[in-house]
Amino acid sequence: MKIDSNDFRARPDKNVRLKEWPTGGKPFYKSKAHYEEILAEHKQKLSERQDLLYASNRYALLLIFQAMDAAGKDGAIKHVMSGVNPQGCQVFSFKHPSATELQHDFLWRTTRCLPERGRIGIFNRSYYEEVLIVRVHPEILRAQNLPDGLAADTKIWDGRYRSILDLEKHLDRNGTRIVKFFLHLSKAEQRKRFLARIDDPRKNWKFGEDDLKERNLWKQYMDAYEKCLGATSTAHAPWFIVPADDKQNARLIVSQIILDTLKSLKMRFSEPDRAQRKELSGIRRQLAK
Repeated sequence: MKIDSNDFRARPDKNVRLKEWPTGGKPFYKSKAHYEEILAEHKQKLSERQDLLYASNRYALLLIFQAMDAAGKDGAIKHVMSGVNPQGCQVFSFKHPSATELQHDFLWRTTRCLPERGRIGIFNRSYYEEVLIVRVHPEILRAQNLPDGLAADTKIWDGRYRSILDLEKHLDRNGTRIVKFFLHLSKAEQRKRFLARIDDPRKNWKFGEDDLKERNLWKQYMDAYEKCLGATSTAHAPWFIVPADDKQNARLIVSQIILDTLKSLKMRFSEPDRAQRKELSGIRRQLAK
């Protein structure tokens, strides 16, 4: 069964109701062996496309991952991108901003980490935290040293959406393609994964009391995600809502979407001109001796 990226794309200018988007479904693989076979094929193709991305040096690719805790962001990044040359890929995780970062606008800390042309950049959480966790926790907003009255202005979120849209349009015009993944996990599956983290001593470090507190705000987070996805999914920087209850299936979907994005770019290996061909021919004759 072929994976169609468009099945998971949030349409521009449309309200998003996450209850209408599945967190599970029929998998695209028949067995564990079949899953590994498909993923290996995807990784090989990704490696080839990354070589072309680097050699053509015209585009950059920015992958953004957002999700509730335990949705599988780390695993998706690890398994999908494991075949990519580390020299051509950069991964950044964004948590609570530092004191220095709070002295700047909310896009500053992530803008410094944007990928160069020829490279793939991965944001494990991103500037979208500023319209998600900050929206759920208004006390964070009040601590951001904003101008008087701005933190209490209900239109601040529309302003931040606009800043994000302007940034992403600017990046697209200059050759950075942006793909955004929301790993859509059910509350029941999150509970199952949290229990697994508690029961397995090797995973205890992944779980803390704060995770439970955030889980208790599930409804508020879903509301924030719906507003964010609906306001910021565009033709040039789409959101893909990936069912995440099945980790392996989610990885296949993510890898296919990345592949489709890279295939859509007009890339080619540079061809040497007459002078370069003559120089290479002379070098080859010397090596042949």
